[in-house]
Amino acid sequence: MPERSRPVLPLWAASLAALAGGLILTLAFPALSWWPVVFVAVPLALVSLIGRRVWGAVLVGFLFGAGLFFVNLGFTARYLGPIPWIALSALEAALTAAAAVPIALAYRWMPRFAPKTWGRLVALPALVASLWVAREELLGTFPYGGFPWARVAVTQASSPLAEVTSWTGMSGLSFLIVAACAAGIEWVRLGQLRRVWALAPTVGLLVLLFAVPQFPTTDAGSLRVGAVQGNGPAGYFDEREAYDVFRAQVEATEPIVDAGVDVLLWPEGSVDADPTTNASVANALDDLSERIEAPLLIGAVTARGDQYFNSSLLWSGDDEENPVRTYDKRHPVPFGEYVPNRDFFMLLAPDLIGLIQREFTPGTAAPFFDVDGVGIGLAICFDVIYDDVIREGAQAGAEVFMFQTNNADFRGTDENLQQLAFARMRAIETGRAVVNLSTVGTSQVIDADGSTLDALPADAPGAMVTDVPLRTGLTPAVVAGEAVQSILGWGSVTALAALGVLVRRGVRTPKTPAPEPGGQGAGVDSAA
Repeated sequence: MPERSRPVLPLWAASLAALAGGLILTLAFPALSWWPVVFVAVPLALVSLIGRRVWGAVLVGFLFGAGLFFVNLGFTARYLGPIPWIALSALEAALTAAAAVPIALAYRWMPRFAPKTWGRLVALPALVASLWVAREELLGTFPYGGFPWARVAVTQASSPLAEVTSWTGMSGLSFLIVAACAAGIEWVRLGQLRRVWALAPTVGLLVLLFAVPQFPTTDAGSLRVGAVQGNGPAGYFDEREAYDVFRAQVEATEPIVDAGVDVLLWPEGSVDADPTTNASVANALDDLSERIEAPLLIGAVTARGDQYFNSSLLWSGDDEENPVRTYDKRHPVPFGEYVPNRDFFMLLAPDLIGLIQREFTPGTAAPFFDVDGVGIGLAICFDVIYDDVIREGAQAGAEVFMFQTNNADFRGTDENLQQLAFARMRAIETGRAVVNLSTVGTSQVIDADGSTLDALPADAPGAMVTDVPLRTGLTPAVVAGEAVQSILGWGSVTALAALGVLVRRGVRTPKTPAPEPGGQGAGVDSAA
């Protein structure tokens, strides 16, 4: 059996590199949005794993995750203090640590199985990048539905690389970025600095990332949308009286009542009463719809039996059976809108858990409304970070997306801008315009190419009236995005398992020796 690959960095240096990689990656997210730094952060994270044994990989993986999540998720401490922030960040870092082990194993096993130059420059980077995507999928699905917030692809919302998302989806973009970084690392490790041809995999991936244009969708006219940001007291700890949020929305709507809109959009939680059971609120919505001569798309908490839902409601003054249609949030926020395993967590933090008295039930309806013949795709706040919700809306026939959110609990943080980056990526990914509307901001109308068509300032009431472009036709990301995720995620895990079996059985291709640079610094991973 060949000697295992030695670490490029001793453990102490790898630990510093991993931590630096996580911290540098935070700079790529809003508000700074320095997207090129991913090509520094990702290599630092990967180099720290080369040659590591299991516990060494766990350590450097945790440090990378800690640097990324403790900074990037700082907004979670805005109102509830350090406990939720520490708990969520530590959990995400721990999962990142566990998922670092397969990447370290890929670096150990693939050179044994395919030691020749092209195995190192193509097969190894492809496996490493796929396992990186598998890690993003793990964090995005586990536990309690996951938290797919800090994906590498999202850092590119304002970059020229974002257009690739229309072909590959966000998982595919993450794969291509990491693969380019991993191929560049192998070019250096193999001592091929004078052989320009050996740069072909890296250069080819970079050309693909920067040169591929957005997949075209088809113009289908426009929809005149009135979008109202009421800036009411919609935060969890805001002082307010009954109906204050509703009143703020109505007041902010008044300037556009006669604007001739086709639909009036309000954000998540814009009606702080259940209009399906509150007759006075229902009558007020009927009157408003009749005044503007258009249907309303509003947000409210609704109750059906003993279950509560965070709902998007289509309301029309011309219809006696309101709401005309209902969509319930697919992914309620764990520990925000419901408490999983409540009895257990009550023992750990009774004061915090006691604040969450209502348990929201996940919805099952399609995230799609037909509004006078126009297909509208939907997402409520947290929904926007989940690929399945967006894909299903587009496949149902959405010609435009309307995202309703409430960022009031995160005023003064970057949370609203990070969520807006997801909205921008969804526009490019689906080839559809997006109306991203918050109770307090940031609210924008985003065109299918990611450009901003209209906007409202944060933390101020206001209303937009925008002729929003409609588009038809499905992008490859919508059609094949789920398959891409499965191939990269489960496929990489399966491939790694098979590779491990083959290597342990001594099945490998004839070895071509390749130099390992940096022999003096490539010591034994003693802490592993």
